[in-house]
Amino acid sequence: MVPLLLVLLLVLILLGAGFAIKILWWIALAVLVIWLIGFVARPRGGGGGR
Repeated sequence: MVPLLLVLLLVLILLGAGFAIKILWWIALAVLVIWLIGFVARPRGGGGGR
């Protein structure tokens, strides 16, 4: 009975880690897209910000 519970616990941990990693990948992708949009949308005028 104990080995069965340990295997079930291991599966649940791996499933949770996989879900968390997938969420982190989506967050990283969203941040990258927002950064790229900000980079492209930046005004190209030459005046310098100083």
